Amino acid sequence: MRLRRALLFMPGDSRSKIEKGIALGVDSIIMDLEDGVALNSKPAARATTAAALRELDFGRSERLVRINPVDSGLHLPDLEATVSARPDGYVIPKVEDALQVQVVSAWLSHAEAAQGWQPRSISLIAIVETARGVVNLREIAESDARLGALAFGAEDLAGDMGAARTPEGWEGFYARSAVVLHAKAFGLQAIDTPFVRLDDAAGLEKETRFAAQLGYTGKLAIHPKQIAPIAAAFTPTEQDIEAARRVVSAHEQHQASGIGVFELDGRMIDMPMVRAAQTVLDKARAAGLAV
Repeated sequence: MRLRRALLFMPGDSRSKIEKGIALGVDSIIMDLEDGVALNSKPAARATTAAALRELDFGRSERLVRINPVDSGLHLPDLEATVSARPDGYVIPKVEDALQVQVVSAWLSHAEAAQGWQPRSISLIAIVETARGVVNLREIAESDARLGALAFGAEDLAGDMGAARTPEGWEGFYARSAVVLHAKAFGLQAIDTPFVRLDDAAGLEKETRFAAQLGYTGKLAIHPKQIAPIAAAFTPTEQDIEAARRVVSAHEQHQASGIGVFELDGRMIDMPMVRAAQTVLDKARAAGLAV
């Protein structure tokens, strides 16, 4: 599965900002045709995004396009203008039910067949950011084989609920937990909500590390300076890797001796802890670190 720690939004109508994003080497660049673009600029944004996809070398960065919501009437022009440039995937905002994912997936299946591309070569990420979307998380998570990740949108959810956004985020904690739980239940990546206070580096680090503790695999970014701290939070440290190695190695040795549960560094180690250690090593390998 593709590594998605930091996913950076760039307005789809700004070639220079897209180029700046590419230079940062971020895991994923999301060229935005939705909220980051004024209504009268959307045709230009589609053209700019398609040209960037065709003409620029994104290096290792995943090339994603956020379309407008499926019920907006704007998603089809977004797809039609950009699909021939073959992005790696599309981000669908404000997903509220399985049908919205399936409509986009079916359209892409026809486009892939027409171009002679491999089926399901274009992936999908669904952003859940309304009360109805949270209620329908299970059907969204199992909606389509093309779906690779669920993302959480706290700002839109708070607006939809009439809730007040707070630094602690308790107004959205149930939904935030539900998104990651459903993502993991159906083998999907879980992408956390953007952190919108650009002058609060400590707050970003705290929120991102908490998201990693909850089980999220990445986080949406809205400014280039957020990339490094986000990527760091979702990348195991040398100490994490060494500790995980020791757990896995000790487990293998005890298994060979017929011992299931054992003590290591003052802790009782059983299979849940071994699986957690293996997850750390898998994350390290995905990040290109020596394991």
